[in-house]
This record gives sequence, structure tokens and C-alpha cells, in this order.
Amino acid sequence: MEYVTAVPHPRNPAAGPARSGRRSLAAALLCGALGAAVALLATRQEWSEGTATVAGGAFPLTAKGSDVTGVPAALAIVGLAALVAVFAVRRAGRFAVATLLTLSGAGTVAAALAGASDSSALDDKAAEAAGDTSATVDALTHTAWPYVAAVGGALLLLAGLLALRYGRLWPAMSGRYERDGTPRPRRKPQTVDPDRPEDLWKALDRGEDPTGA
Repeated sequence: MEYVTAVPHPRNPAAGPARSGRRSLAAALLCGALGAAVALLATRQEWSEGTATVAGGAFPLTAKGSDVTGVPAALAIVGLAALVAVFAVRRAGRFAVATLLTLSGAGTVAAALAGASDSSALDDKAAEAAGDTSATVDALTHTAWPYVAAVGGALLLLAGLLALRYGRLWPAMSGRYERDGTPRPRRKPQTVDPDRPEDLWKALDRGEDPTGA
């Protein structure tokens, strides 16, 4: 009876990094695009509400995220642009753009959380409604939208961290690359026999000069 020894299948050493690159790329694109959209949407919603005393009565006031602070929306746009620019640069440029994306996400989170307890926007509206610069808002309450904007910033931050960690494995817009990120080898021109018409026609179909001139 003969025994057959199982030979382990050789593994491709480049398969692991290539797979990690594809997964991280998809995750970064999803997190970055979704984070920017969430942050921009949240800044257009009501962040706080309250009342001002006008002519002896309560006058309702509301403030949108853009009234409280314009930083989250601006940084979300910067982060989205940085996410796209990651694929247009390489090496040091890619690292710099990934850093910008990371900082944009962190700044969006910080600005959104700071705006969650801000009352200056409603105080300004209360002073305008009452005609008194010393008037302030009463019964101030805040909504959950600032925290939604912070979540969007966190997604941008995650996209930036993925770009910093795996960006070197991602393809670039310029250049011809394989799926694993390595340049494709150039094809050597095939030898053409001038005495064989079929070789001449095949060379013309490939876009080559059969005369070698």
C-alpha cells in the first residue's frame, strides 16, 4: 500500500497585503464619504432652542448648526477633498494628505462637541429680538444633532487613520498597476517576419510598425 504525502499549497506572499489593501480601501472610502455627508447634514439641522422675553412674552428661538459654528461643515468638505486627493498622490504626498484627512476628522469632532453646549448663537438672536444687547436666551435646550456631527467627524477620523496605516497599499490614479499595487511589466514587441504576410497584419493589429522603422 502506497502512502501519499500531502504537499501544502504554496501561499502567495503578496496576497495578504493586497487583500488588506482592498479591504482598508473600501472601508476608508465608505467611512470618509459617509462621515462627510453625516457631518454636513447635521450642521443644517437645529442644534439648540430656547425663548427670549419680548414685550413681556416668550418668543421662541432656534439655532442651526451653521448658526452655532461653521467649523464642522468646513472641515467635512476639507476631509472629503483630502479623501479624493489620497489617490492622486503617492508616498510622502499621500502621507501628508492622509494626515490632513485625519486632522479634519478630529477637528470636526472637537468643534461639534464644543457646539453642543454653546449658547452664543441664541443669545445673539435673543438680543436682536428684544432690541437689548444685554438680553440672553431663556429655557435653553440642545438637540442631539451636534453629537451626530461628531459621529460624522469620527468616521472621517477613522478614514484618515486607515489611510495612514494602509495608504501605501492603495493604487494611485496615475500609472498602470496590478491589483496588488505592483507595476505591470511591459510587453516585449514580438518578432515580425517580413516574408510572412500574416505576421505583418498581426503587427498592424497590435499597433506596431512591422518595418521596424
